[in-house]
Amino acid sequence: MPSISETAVEMTQFVLPEHAGAPGQIHGGRMMDWITSAGTIPASRVARGTVVLGAMDDIDFLHPVLVGEIATLRAQVEYVGRSSLEVGVRVYSENPATGQRAVTLSSHLVYVSVDEEGKPRPVPDKIAPAGADEEALVAAAVARRGERLARFARKAERLREATEEPDDFRWQFESARVVRAHEVLFRNFMIAGKLLFDMDEAGGILGARYTRGFVMTACLDAMDFYSPVRAREFLIFKAGLNQVGRTSMEIGVKVLAEDPRKGEVRHTCTAYLTFVHLGRDRRPRPVPPFTPETPGEKRRWEAAMVRREARLARVKRLKASLLHEG
Repeated sequence: MPSISETAVEMTQFVLPEHAGAPGQIHGGRMMDWITSAGTIPASRVARGTVVLGAMDDIDFLHPVLVGEIATLRAQVEYVGRSSLEVGVRVYSENPATGQRAVTLSSHLVYVSVDEEGKPRPVPDKIAPAGADEEALVAAAVARRGERLARFARKAERLREATEEPDDFRWQFESARVVRAHEVLFRNFMIAGKLLFDMDEAGGILGARYTRGFVMTACLDAMDFYSPVRAREFLIFKAGLNQVGRTSMEIGVKVLAEDPRKGEVRHTCTAYLTFVHLGRDRRPRPVPPFTPETPGEKRRWEAAMVRREARLARVKRLKASLLHEG
């Protein structure tokens, strides 16, 4: 059985202009794509086969990675269940001129080992933690797993809520596209990073329309994937403005997948993204005020405020832990 460190991989990317979203810094969806790509490598190695992304913990961007900087992503398997694997991914930014290096974000992703039909199959290997530090990582992963199981136990309720919730947004954006063959990695399953990129793009477009300016992804709240997306299916993205703060806003993005052969539409996932309004100098700018008026807007505003409080506390804990490490 491998130790955690023996599963680790590193990906290094120069941040090029083509990777930018807001002026001079990386597109949030691009970074999410890189994170899932990095995480897939150790997960598929340990699973010895096909894996699909089943869930993501919160992603908090502590600071942007600028064009011309180097992004290093370190991914490692930190827990193995019967058919699931938790992968921790940490991203570092590096200024090549000064050599200054900083932690940009930390995240945890859960992959599911599946067979050719997409059904869960057992993972052949387990993790043997080497030393107290790795045992602490496993203990933390077990705690997160308990939280995820509790969240996923509400799957039926959350799917019903997503179906029954009226789309009475005054500020919304909708787009659709087909899953192309080159976006498939394992058999006919879509690469999850491509889906995350599109979700961030849909939310970013709505944010830019509302602010009439540039927006940067600040965080993605924990989310679950209810079903994999396959090649040649249609993807529908529905983005709506949930809540507005002084310089930031929360936008919800619901993703539907449609099987064109059967005409069936299913809820794939819902993401809650926070964007910050930026000026051309990359400094935060005030967001135009918004007052919820419809019943749906008021419900979503109240739910978003609860998430906001949890988000602020989470980022505070993350910064404190990184300071302790440093």
